[in-house]
Amino acid sequence: MHADLDAFFASVEQMDRPDLRGKPVLVGGSPQARGVVAACSYESRVYGVHSAMPMRTALRLCPQAIVVPPRFERYHHLSEQVMDIFHDLTPLVQPLSMDEAYLDVTDVVARGVQPVEVTRMLKERVKRDVGLIISVGVATSKSVAKVASEIGKPDGLVVVEPGTEQVFLAPLPVRRLSGIGPRTEERLAKEGIATLGDLARQTEGWARRLFGKWGPEILAMSRGQDHRAVVTEHEVKSISAETTFPRDLGDPEEIREQVERLSQRVARRLESHEIQGKTITVKLRLADFTTFTRSITLAWPVSAPAAIREAALRLVEREMLPGQRFRLLGVGVSNLSESRQLSLFDLPTA
Repeated sequence: MHADLDAFFASVEQMDRPDLRGKPVLVGGSPQARGVVAACSYESRVYGVHSAMPMRTALRLCPQAIVVPPRFERYHHLSEQVMDIFHDLTPLVQPLSMDEAYLDVTDVVARGVQPVEVTRMLKERVKRDVGLIISVGVATSKSVAKVASEIGKPDGLVVVEPGTEQVFLAPLPVRRLSGIGPRTEERLAKEGIATLGDLARQTEGWARRLFGKWGPEILAMSRGQDHRAVVTEHEVKSISAETTFPRDLGDPEEIREQVERLSQRVARRLESHEIQGKTITVKLRLADFTTFTRSITLAWPVSAPAAIREAALRLVEREMLPGQRFRLLGVGVSNLSESRQLSLFDLPTA
């Protein structure tokens, strides 16, 4: 199964505030402060609004929309409730984000419960116990299940029977397949490839030429072939935090304060995961939208805010040229390992 909460943040706001139900709702930052749309209700999507769109653009498309600031603690709490329901059904749950997950229900179906009945029970329980609606796609693989849940939205229930995967996928546009974005779609269109059926008919050599080493995997998924298992533990590869400023910053002291705040946020997240890292990275976006990163790898892993701040400041200060103004700043830590208490024998020597 691929289960996905419909318009999650916006649906939570409409559930908690009955006055918002049936109205176009945008969850995100203020348009005056360069906010972006974190989520949008289905009532706003008919106007062309979508998530990650600048809030100003969204309000131009849908002037009557109601902008609501995000409440991440509330969303996280409800997400935990939904994930608990998923785990009641099967221990094989792979969360992808707060609002979606893969579930392996092979054992449930093997006990004689039809996939469509399993799905109905899951949808009904989430609605009854949490008050939210999920769309679910059911198939023999992750990629087909995800496509099925997406085409069924909102409030979807789509089951793709074993052996019908390629027939199900063939007429769909290539962008339906996870990993194929707008740019790839444009490249495929130039090759005369519009549907997943068109893609499925290509050779592995052709796919490698277009997609590189991922070519055969993408080709297989377009044919409904995907042997990836549901992974219940996800390895964290990096921890980061970033912020877009309400106005472009050029004052060195203000920039240093932002590095301090971001380093504190990253340190808290490292602590919560009980991990540390050796590579510190800063992400910088200039006033003209030029975006770049700079990294440094330390001699030993760190997790303390002071150590992260010191390394990040070194990287940022190299870019603080006269007249340079910054629109966005991010700090991240990667090359991770488990945290442990240092003994005297672990301390670096001079």
